Amino acid sequence: MSIFLKTSYCRHLSSTAMAMCSSFCPQIPNHFRGKPISLFSSRPPFSVSFKALSSRAYDDPPKDKLPANIGFLGIGIMGSPMTQNLIKAGCDVTVWNRTKSKCDPLISLGAKYKSSPEEVAASCDVTFAMLSDPESAKRQLIDAFYQVDVACGKHGAASGMSSGKGYVDVSTVDGATSKLISQHIKSTGALFLEAPVSGSKKPAEEGQLIFLTAGDKSLYETVGPFLDIMGKSRFYLGDVGNGAAMKLVVNMVMGSMMASFAEGLLLSEKAGLDPSVLVEVISQGAISAPMYSMKGPSMIKSLYPTAFPLKHQQKDLRLALGLAESVNQPTPIAAATNELYKVAKSYGLSDRDFSAVIEALKGKLQQ
Repeated sequence: MSIFLKTSYCRHLSSTAMAMCSSFCPQIPNHFRGKPISLFSSRPPFSVSFKALSSRAYDDPPKDKLPANIGFLGIGIMGSPMTQNLIKAGCDVTVWNRTKSKCDPLISLGAKYKSSPEEVAASCDVTFAMLSDPESAKRQLIDAFYQVDVACGKHGAASGMSSGKGYVDVSTVDGATSKLISQHIKSTGALFLEAPVSGSKKPAEEGQLIFLTAGDKSLYETVGPFLDIMGKSRFYLGDVGNGAAMKLVVNMVMGSMMASFAEGLLLSEKAGLDPSVLVEVISQGAISAPMYSMKGPSMIKSLYPTAFPLKHQQKDLRLALGLAESVNQPTPIAAATNELYKVAKSYGLSDRDFSAVIEALKGKLQQ
């Protein structure tokens, strides 16, 4: 029997639905509360947004329609803490990663392990994927009969999909890649939801991610309780591609903000000011952002513990520039920022935190 509703049962999560979810995930984290959803009907039909709010109740989804077995592909900086939160909440989770050793801590917490994405998908009701780049996403999802611009995996997740199952891609990819994966997943009879996240390592650990979802609405409703275990809010944005586009715009802004902040730190120091005081001044003004307070002190000390790899920030800038070109929107600031991150990569900083972009500016200043 399909795990999904054959008819529309409920559009929103309520506190009672949370209790139902706890039958599968009995130890719901403290941050997980009932999060009713409010439709902002003034938005255009191609980008309808639902945001987690508070205290209004809606009809409950049938208990037997909630997924019982959850799969998770990609156990890295983000995937590992996201999966840990699901396990700690009591969910039955099966994991896979190209490097099996990364799964060992999760296995010790109670997760099951399968040797391929296909096996995970075949054994689970819903499979989440956190893959690091579009090429990886395609390689792991598309079978040998579907030719794309990269090598096709023979044991990808799509091979284990069938009617009644769901695939939730929480990776950051471009819209074209997301649509391609969606088409392939849906060709198996399964449902597809893109759900890239806004947030890095610490929000992932604390269950404070923001999910930007698009695709099958019934799957969005079905996996809502699990998104709420891993995140603090979720938006439904309509058709596949809209979630990916929103994530790229958000990360484009973030990358540009970080580069500008790095310039400010270096300029204050060159001008004989204390950059740590600059961080404090900014934190108390209208341009305050948590990112500045979190990253600033370490940047001043030239320390860049990785929460969001610089190579991923540059990749997102590149994809955002492609999106801008496709809609004929000039983005000169993002374009200049992208070049700066490319310089930082050339310095061997790809795997350091994206705040290490400041080193590229130091190099330019010393020339």
